[in-house]
Amino acid sequence: MNDVFVTEVTPESAHEPRLFVLELSGGRIHSMSPDGSDRKTIVTNCHLPDGIVVDAEAGHIYWTNMGVPSLDDGSIERADLDGGNRRTIVPQGITHTPKQIHLDKPNGKLYWSDREGMRVMRTNLDGSRVETLVETGRGENDRRDPTRWCVGITIDPKLGKIYWTQKGGDNAGLGRILRANIDIPKGEGPANRADIEVLYDQLPEPIDLELDRANRVLYWTDRGDPPRGNTVNRAPIDGKAAPEILITHLMEGIGLALDVPGNRMFVTDFAGSVYSADLNGLNERNFLYAQGNLTGIAYAEI
Repeated sequence: MNDVFVTEVTPESAHEPRLFVLELSGGRIHSMSPDGSDRKTIVTNCHLPDGIVVDAEAGHIYWTNMGVPSLDDGSIERADLDGGNRRTIVPQGITHTPKQIHLDKPNGKLYWSDREGMRVMRTNLDGSRVETLVETGRGENDRRDPTRWCVGITIDPKLGKIYWTQKGGDNAGLGRILRANIDIPKGEGPANRADIEVLYDQLPEPIDLELDRANRVLYWTDRGDPPRGNTVNRAPIDGKAAPEILITHLMEGIGLALDVPGNRMFVTDFAGSVYSADLNGLNERNFLYAQGNLTGIAYAEI
């Protein structure tokens, strides 16, 4: 008789896929399975939350609180995966209106776009050493110009690049996706960098960004009007191919998360829906709707 060896899956070795979704209108963070089941509210009393990332290894979530733009009271917080041990790591007064946030775990950094602050910023994971990498404007006059507003962000740490969106006015067709080196060129500063390049322009209102680094493809949501807005799009970051529209008919698309090994994406919109689809946009499914005003979303295996 042949021996049969069974490997026991312990809680320590199991990896459970989870979504973490921000509800702007209720100031809450929800955790759920990728099909919307097993939904739990893990954090309450957030101050207009917008972007979220998960550090599964350390057991943490990080999120941005936009605050009220006229009050310059944005902040960044951290908590355990169950919402416990909540603490502020970037207090009010340091970043104006923080939007999408990105984790660079190997280098111990958090990156985010600051909308009315007109900046791309980063910090250590404990909130120390806050830096401005890009500054698109300064002062009240510049702040009135939405083409200067930085919203989405992602990075390619291997090649040392940052990508961000500047959304422009509502349906103005002035949205852009830009790229620069993470490190500011020697002798230059955040406001006068010569290495910034525009990858795509004349977009309705590009919001959140995600990068499939393995396949060198950039994905983004756009909350402008149809036909190019209320969509999920993708385009290669090498070359200048026209963007491909993958998903349409969103109700102001905001959050975006990729599960590249699983060939799927997750999307939120401001009308309160959560969608899943293949990375090419097929098999789209709206599995939650009317959940309040939803903003950021993150996928992690924990």
